[in-house]
Amino acid sequence: MARLRDKYASEVVPALMEEFSFDSVMQVPRVLKVVLNMGVGRAGQTGGEPKLLDSAVKDMTLISGQKPVITRAKKSVAAFKIREGAKIGCSVTLRGAKAFEFLDRLFNITLPRVRDFQGLNPNSFDGRGNFSFGLKEQVIFPEINFDPDHMRGMDVCINTSARTDEEARSLLTKLGMPLRKK
Repeated sequence: MARLRDKYASEVVPALMEEFSFDSVMQVPRVLKVVLNMGVGRAGQTGGEPKLLDSAVKDMTLISGQKPVITRAKKSVAAFKIREGAKIGCSVTLRGAKAFEFLDRLFNITLPRVRDFQGLNPNSFDGRGNFSFGLKEQVIFPEINFDPDHMRGMDVCINTSARTDEEARSLLTKLGMPLRKK
């Protein structure tokens, strides 16, 4: 069982029940899923580089431990030289033990490796208990080998069952997410 899941069950649930005075354990917010998204627009451009998408899929598989789904363009955009249906990125949804495992690695290993890291923006909650942020480089993950030609960022969205941002903020900080001081 994942280390972070044990911490959630033994420490976080009782602390949240006391903090928000929940009557039942089922009312306590929990992490539902973690969605990772990596856009590779140049791969889908007319005359672009489709090999970039293969390397993005390989990196995403190493980071998440799960094979990503390839995302396609919904519309044609002439300014970006993208046609409808072109492959422009990849996405992975992690649930259960894999989500807790990824968050544990993200909070304790990956984010501290970011240069001049002050914490994540505390205003990145969406009003319904979900938290999203972007990473500029995927090479901060220890699984990825450094390749200056294939530097790309990724988006991370943590979906919780919390009803308010305060509940979600409390849940994620108790799990160990480093938030910047306001």
